[in-house]
Amino acid sequence: MIGRTSKCESKNIFLHAHHSLTDNFKMTVEKNIHDKLGIITFDQILSMKTDSVIALAHPNIAFIKYWGNRDEALRLPANGSLSMNLGALSTTTSVEFRSDLKQDDLIIDNVNAPPAALQRVSSFLDILRERAQKQHLKAIVISENNFPMGAGIASSASAFAALAASASRALGLELDEGELSRLARRGSGSACRSIPAGFVEWQMGRADEDSYAHSIAPAEHWDLVDLIAIVNDTHKEVGSSAGHALAGSSPLQASRVADCPRRMQLCRQAILKKDFSTFAEIVELDSHLMHAVMMTSSPALLYWEPATIAILKKIRDARLQGLQACCTVDAGPNVHVLCLAQDANQVERLLQTIPDVATIYRSPAGGGVQVLA
Repeated sequence: MIGRTSKCESKNIFLHAHHSLTDNFKMTVEKNIHDKLGIITFDQILSMKTDSVIALAHPNIAFIKYWGNRDEALRLPANGSLSMNLGALSTTTSVEFRSDLKQDDLIIDNVNAPPAALQRVSSFLDILRERAQKQHLKAIVISENNFPMGAGIASSASAFAALAASASRALGLELDEGELSRLARRGSGSACRSIPAGFVEWQMGRADEDSYAHSIAPAEHWDLVDLIAIVNDTHKEVGSSAGHALAGSSPLQASRVADCPRRMQLCRQAILKKDFSTFAEIVELDSHLMHAVMMTSSPALLYWEPATIAILKKIRDARLQGLQACCTVDAGPNVHVLCLAQDANQVERLLQTIPDVATIYRSPAGGGVQVLA
């Protein structure tokens, strides 16, 4: 279930996409494929003998953050990371390869994607086309999110995880989970963590072959909830890919990376033992370290807004009073507040008292990538 609360209304939307495609996404595919090819209905699209596949993936929230690469082209990370898939948030992506197209087409949330986004997707698809030896094919890619893009909710993770699954299957490639995770990493580093289910570790590895993610515990292992406080849902000016390239310019990055194995071990054990106190301490420390690197990079990256700091303070003070909740912030101003499911309503009410918190998304842990059709 995805819970979404605003200052004006509160509503719950049940997500059935893991069982069947949503009617809205069917209509999106129908409209855009019809515009390109003149096809009428979704059922006709599925009945055609085309290389069309639809997949769904969830974004993830990193407890131990990925920031900075050893190899920008391969997106080999400077450090390992740990995360949880967000089961209530999703990206659904349809890919159809055709021989009668002159170039790839990309539609995101029913809008033609800007050239930079199309180029990034085309470059990713080139990796697959070369592997499948089908370089003559171009693709129509239609993607839809049920959460805001580019605002620090890992939209690129779910986007490239879904794209990796749908495009590889459409080209006839049968990849196991590790291979699919490695592939998704090439599009967006954190996307490799959206391939496996539940609580996930991305091992940094030594090279392309061993840098991929695997599950350390299933989604049902621990009843954690992520309450995402949206203070600004506009697309951030500096995206994560550009930010990773700046990490090495910070004098703090080397120390952050050197201490990462210790934080990884503490966080991994806290998850496995369901030790929220240790978990909260190490998650907040790791988030602050990443943002310290961002703020001291050249040029500096400052994603936080006044409301971001207000939330961090409010949750810190509440934890000192006994509430089991902690914060982590990805590359953006919005705050992920993690708590046990039994405390989620109390934490949500607390967040609603903070000015400039426009919307709150609620998500439990979720599964891995799925091919739907």
